[in-house]
Amino acid sequence: PSERLRLEMYKRLAEVREDDDVELLREEMRDRYGEPPAPVERLLAVARFRARCRRARVSEVTVQGKYIRFAPVELAESRVVRLNRVHPGSLVKPGVRTMLVPRPQPATFGAQPLRDDELLAWAGRVIDDVIDPPVEAPRKKQEIPS
Repeated sequence: PSERLRLEMYKRLAEVREDDDVELLREEMRDRYGEPPAPVERLLAVARFRARCRRARVSEVTVQGKYIRFAPVELAESRVVRLNRVHPGSLVKPGVRTMLVPRPQPATFGAQPLRDDELLAWAGRVIDDVIDPPVEAPRKKQEIPS
């Protein structure tokens, strides 16, 4: 694709707000250029993650030493308890609205730590599990005939 079209797609990816927006862009790219190569799929995954962060009102996800830092984050006490149960060794710093979660380590000696797609998926699960769990649709009460 031309430089202008490529820059237009990057701009549109940066503006994505929902997963559906990413899927629409993916379909448009597929129609124009064929099946997206792995680097483009990775870029789409990053766009989905950024959209998820926006919905959770998280503007920073960065590596900080042996931690992954999420900010700004404000957690209820119940969520702090869940965080420490699911990710032992995590730190919450309410004064700076930051949460530090130990970067996941490989289960086997000598294996490489998570990175790229796996690390992105893990960070998305941290947001879903602790920071901003998806809201379940309310269940309908069953009517009991009298």
